[in-house]
Amino acid sequence: MVYIDNKIKDGYAFPSSHEATPEGLLAVGGDLSRERLLTAYSQGIFPWYNEGESILWWSPDPRTVLFPGSVKISRSLRKTLKNSGLVITMDRVFESVISECAIRRGDDRSWITKDMSSAYCDLYTHGDAHSVEVWRKNILVGGLYGVVLGTIFFGESMFSRVNNASKVALVGLDWILQKKGFRLIDCQISSTHLLSLGAENIRRDHFLTEVKKGVLATVPEKQWQLNIPAEMLA
Repeated sequence: MVYIDNKIKDGYAFPSSHEATPEGLLAVGGDLSRERLLTAYSQGIFPWYNEGESILWWSPDPRTVLFPGSVKISRSLRKTLKNSGLVITMDRVFESVISECAIRRGDDRSWITKDMSSAYCDLYTHGDAHSVEVWRKNILVGGLYGVVLGTIFFGESMFSRVNNASKVALVGLDWILQKKGFRLIDCQISSTHLLSLGAENIRRDHFLTEVKKGVLATVPEKQWQLNIPAEMLA
């Protein structure tokens, strides 16, 4: 069953995730205000739609996640970390990262619309979203971004301009989240790529239990600082 209300006025409330369709579609409509987005993420719900469509809100079952410390570093990725001269930073150029993630090569349409970019940049301004950047000789070559509530990192998108750069960003994210005692990295929907990096699929009920516990935790720093050579994480 899909809850459809082009306003979704009731205190930014969403229906129970158990009302989602088998594909995970839960609700249609609303807006991308900071209050609604944070309400959605606190309930394990995320927006995903194409330009020109109404906003679609999702809560899939199963849910794809990474537990901090479980990222798999392949032989080729370890070689990249050791020998590429890449540098990893955080929260340095959030807008550039989301702009790069919005670029799609070929005929694929990006789901990161102008409204989506604006909304997540607003979250970043308030300390609710973070980016990981990967640099080669001061040129941005990879990165990722996501939303943070408590000790849950809700991953949104990543990009690479050189081989393995987005994987390097993920290794950097995993490293800092372990240090901060994070509970979970939400990867949303399964893919062969994510599973090869150590992600796993868990029941939605399990995921929502983790989110409920994690969002209540306190993370002191609103802006994150990181600037390390990738070889440190090899």
